[in-house]
Amino acid sequence: MVIGARMDGDRALLTPCGMLGQGCVQALAGKLARLPAGTARVDVDMSGVHFMDTAGLRFLDVLRDFGRRRSLPVTATRWNGQPRRLLESAGLDPADPLNHPARAVPPRPAPEAEQARSLESEIEQFRDAVAARPLVDRARGILMARYGCTSDEAWDVLREAARLAGSSLREIAEAVTPDEGTDDSGPPDDIREALVRALAGRPR
Repeated sequence: MVIGARMDGDRALLTPCGMLGQGCVQALAGKLARLPAGTARVDVDMSGVHFMDTAGLRFLDVLRDFGRRRSLPVTATRWNGQPRRLLESAGLDPADPLNHPARAVPPRPAPEAEQARSLESEIEQFRDAVAARPLVDRARGILMARYGCTSDEAWDVLREAARLAGSSLREIAEAVTPDEGTDDSGPPDDIREALVRALAGRPR
């Protein structure tokens, strides 16, 4: 993915182009870090993005976190094609998923069989990721408080632990945030080991 950037007075306009997948978050974070100190708002034109997977949620999280840290408005608009359909199917408002509340959207007619199966799989993954976001956010907060991680480092630890354990991000987050009042014997051995390795491997 390539992310263009230009300033219009104190407004930054970012224009991502290509596929919104793994690696896009780092590209976005780097672009945001280089914006001038006097930037008063950030608008992201998503019309050049023709495909995205669940990394799109993390992309939105980075934008949202940046706006909160800087206390400035951030928008992500002009979603088209597959990214727009994915947002709609997951109940997110493509008019601007950063600032508009989620809304119920009727299912869209399915395309032909093979394409339908692929799209349905993407939609289910995206819906699962949307549903897991509050749990993942709590897990990130726990890691930040317990180990002195930054928000990005906590996210990387959760994602790396999921990879090492062959588990979903939700399962890792559930292991970090056990239900209160339950007889908690701790996470399974494979998840515990994955968390230990992921924490050990984070930058110091």
